[in-house]
Amino acid sequence: MALQTDAVRVAKAPRAATTRRRQNPVGVFGALSHVALIVWTILVVGPILWTFLASFKTNPEIVGDAPLALPHGYSWAAWGRAWDKAHVGRYMLNTVFVVGVSTAFTMLFGSMAAYVLARYRFWGNRAIYFLFVSGLSFPVFLALVPLFFVVRSFGLTDTFTGVILVYIAYSLPFTVFFLTAFFKTLPTSVAEAAMMDGCSHTRTFFQIMMPMARPGLISITIFNILGQWNQYLLPIVLLSGNVEDKWLITQGIANINTSAGYEADWPGLFAALSMAILPMLIVYIVFQRQIQSGLTAGAVK
Repeated sequence: MALQTDAVRVAKAPRAATTRRRQNPVGVFGALSHVALIVWTILVVGPILWTFLASFKTNPEIVGDAPLALPHGYSWAAWGRAWDKAHVGRYMLNTVFVVGVSTAFTMLFGSMAAYVLARYRFWGNRAIYFLFVSGLSFPVFLALVPLFFVVRSFGLTDTFTGVILVYIAYSLPFTVFFLTAFFKTLPTSVAEAAMMDGCSHTRTFFQIMMPMARPGLISITIFNILGQWNQYLLPIVLLSGNVEDKWLITQGIANINTSAGYEADWPGLFAALSMAILPMLIVYIVFQRQIQSGLTAGAVK
């Protein structure tokens, strides 16, 4: 009996080793993927970290023989110059207002359109959906000239209203595309039960379906904020130099570099860049779990 047991163990040993290798596929491709991720992390984090450290340097340190060295001292003078003299604080407040209003209306209109396209069947449903999706394949810089004339014909150039409306139109295609797929994953039984209890379509959407779609709504909201915060071409076209007090953060940062001439304030420029990066970095870190859950919710339901 002992010999038979040993023979069974010997026969099972290769199978167990094969199973462990299948469960832990650490090979050449696994090592290469880890190396690629490390290289990608360095390429992404390195410039951001250098930008932040450069805001504490002086011009000779930045353009000298050791631009990658740590700063000799940590002074917030460049941050003060960027905030006061370059008016980065005012530009940032303008950007917060424009992005906040445009994102709110984008999420309102986009979620309503996506819900109708995902849950109701009517003639032209797919045509409207594909019309929204087609906006994803149209580069925005190709429409800058006709967009400018359209906005000017309504008298909305050099105004926050014109920028907000364009931002909403710019962000709606991806919002509708993302949320339509997300609303399709939600169970219909809850909405049907609410309708049987006397809820209207509007009340069902705002009180039942939107709370259920919170992960997807948070994810697409963050993406819209990031995209609109970093937008540069649209503000340049819609807000001219005559209304500098209405400029957005990207215009202000570009103006620091172009208006300096031969007396460039590189620490002030990198301080302004750091001010523009930090809010979005904090937003992403705070809502990282919600973004990940929103992107994977449709796959696991």
